[in-house]
Amino acid sequence: MSTKPPVLELRSVDKSFGPIDVLHEISLKVGEGEVLCLLGDNGAGKSTLIKTLAGVHQPTRGQILMDGQAVSFATPRDAADRGIATVHQFGGTFPLMSIGRSFFVGVEPTKGWGPFRVYDRKTANEIAVKAVQSFGITRIDDGDRLVGGLSGGERQSLAIARAVHFGARVLILDEPTAALGVKQAAHVLRIVNEAKKRGLAVIFITHQVMHAMAVGDHFAVLIRGAIAADFRKGEKSREEITDLMAGGASMSSLEAEIEGYMASHDGHPPQVA
Repeated sequence: MSTKPPVLELRSVDKSFGPIDVLHEISLKVGEGEVLCLLGDNGAGKSTLIKTLAGVHQPTRGQILMDGQAVSFATPRDAADRGIATVHQFGGTFPLMSIGRSFFVGVEPTKGWGPFRVYDRKTANEIAVKAVQSFGITRIDDGDRLVGGLSGGERQSLAIARAVHFGARVLILDEPTAALGVKQAAHVLRIVNEAKKRGLAVIFITHQVMHAMAVGDHFAVLIRGAIAADFRKGEKSREEITDLMAGGASMSSLEAEIEGYMASHDGHPPQVA
């Protein structure tokens, strides 16, 4: 068993905005070549947690560690410089840019000399196409093609390939399959597995249990800003995970109360006030 520290770890992280507590005692870890699936319904606190990991927010209390060493991200650039890349639901790409230009936005390769240096379109296109195809997306073969003409799954592929190319160690995927059809979602899940094979630590945020179970090694369920369950692959069924996300214990208690009422009222359900 490996004794290497996790690539990324949160220890008792809280996040408050004034008197409002949004995250409570969040402790999570993810290692190299591992997919941590963070599950939760709308309003569970997933967005705040992503922004805290990505340097948009700083924890109110608790620690973030990388490779066992405490770190602090004052800005998203700090997090990116440490190898944390966040890919949002629509890939964070630019629809009116070419694939090559979007891939290198902000760090464009150039050619020429001194003040006569210009954008090297040929090099950018070749590298971008090769990077995306290395993830198995062979339909993209023209770096001049506009990003707006790509499918949702292909945009996700482009954003993930870009993050890996620029040295990401931790890949945070924010609901990458939420707006995709079955085929496109399958493409993204294959890319997640490929990133895992390459040794990246992946945090896969979703509310779709089947997608999480297809790629996940480690699972955490977030409810109202707190970890409601933390378990490994194979320890819980799909139904158990779905119940947890929906507040299964509360539902079971409510169902028991309704059954008790009906038993004492000749089978009649409670009346709506």
